[in-house]
Amino acid sequence: MVCRLMYWNGYKCRASLGVSGIHVLSTRLGRKPEDIIKLDANENPYGHLQRQIIFPFLFGTLFFILVFGALGTMKFRNIYPDPESRRLRAALADDSGLESDYILAGCGADELIDLIMRCVLDPGDKIVDCPPTFTMYEFDANVNGAAVLKVPRNSDFSLNVEHIAKVVEEEKPKCIFLTSPKQSRRESVTQVHISPNEGLFRQSTGLLSLPNQALKAYAVHIISDDILLRILQLPILVILDEAYIEFSGAESRMKWVKQHDNLIVLRTFSKIAELRVGYGAFPLSMIEYLWRAKQPYNVSVAAEVAACAALQNPLYLENVKDALVRERERLFKPLKEVPFLNPFPSYSNFILCEITLGRDAKKLKEDLAKMGVMIRHYDKKEPKGYVRVPVGKPEHTDALMKCLSTIQ
Repeated sequence: MVCRLMYWNGYKCRASLGVSGIHVLSTRLGRKPEDIIKLDANENPYGHLQRQIIFPFLFGTLFFILVFGALGTMKFRNIYPDPESRRLRAALADDSGLESDYILAGCGADELIDLIMRCVLDPGDKIVDCPPTFTMYEFDANVNGAAVLKVPRNSDFSLNVEHIAKVVEEEKPKCIFLTSPKQSRRESVTQVHISPNEGLFRQSTGLLSLPNQALKAYAVHIISDDILLRILQLPILVILDEAYIEFSGAESRMKWVKQHDNLIVLRTFSKIAELRVGYGAFPLSMIEYLWRAKQPYNVSVAAEVAACAALQNPLYLENVKDALVRERERLFKPLKEVPFLNPFPSYSNFILCEITLGRDAKKLKEDLAKMGVMIRHYDKKEPKGYVRVPVGKPEHTDALMKCLSTIQ
């Protein structure tokens, strides 16, 4: 058997994506962890097991009590967790309306992405990626010895379905990864309507180098039913990543897996409840093979208890989402006033900004880091010359804008 590390040799990406933990940053910056505003990893600033989650309304406090109460009274804490996460999957079934037989949980959606590739791909196989998108698709494909066929989006950021179909026919790839929310699906730049409530794609790699007209037309929409059905008709496994679905107001396609044997839908608790718990909806014909390959204790006892507590308090999750959406709109307005930033409206929990007036994205990130504010920058891959500003608490917005005014 050919060692997969042979295919990995020479691949330069690192899974850390340049993001450091809070204590590493504390040492590097010479600041106390509590004096660092960490906005570089799309993390929920309200947390899940910390006292920050207590909002000035009842439901945050209730969630705090539920989680700590559940963990504090948990029996058999010395026993390994249920390998099948039955309690969590039952709660997810109640929440989604999809039977638990179709659901598999993992340590974040990232684990499930890798698990899918390990089960589906052999070294030398191919996947389709539609940049700009989540960098972990390419990362995991390379780890598993697969080639990545990139089908860039159209100038209006819609999926190029005709090109996808051609690549599938000619190259015979095993699977394609799609994100929803995603870029606008409208067919012309002039048709795209931008409002402060419209937004960005899934996470991380950002925009390709496109004409300003197309960039200014950028908006996020859910992949339409028609487009998704057209792709599902192709002889390829479709993995639909819905990591930011809560911020879009759209309905999940989890139930679609009952009618489509070539569809997988991924979700996560990371963006709302700040739990490293992901889950996916899989066709029954496929999920049995993933059960055989997954790690037996991949969801910890504490993570399962906290996730179940979150699902038992949906009003708390709704309040978290509403708080982040309100702050996203508040953050967008002052960012527009910064002379060297061109922010794009967002349906996510972050705002992408183009750096203008000859400024350098990496230099901006470093200048903010010196003042204790961490953001994400892009200076090597697409979208070179952009920064990503995740939504924090109101005080985080205030501190960020104060630092930006100093830099101006």
